[in-house]
Amino acid sequence: MNQIRTFFSETSNELLNKVSWPTWEELQSSTVVVTVAALILAFIIFLMDKAANFAMSTFYHLF
Repeated sequence: MNQIRTFFSETSNELLNKVSWPTWEELQSSTVVVTVAALILAFIIFLMDKAANFAMSTFYHLF
């Protein structure tokens, strides 16, 4: 039981005193970058899916 108490005590100490948390501005900036990157990637995947669908439809209609 003492090991569990030590674990949580050290975890709390590390999260409060040793971790370098981002500022609010850094957090907002990173969120915008991740959101834009995710949207770009989603659009690229959408285009690839549409191109593959078109290619397969065209191929199947040939036969």
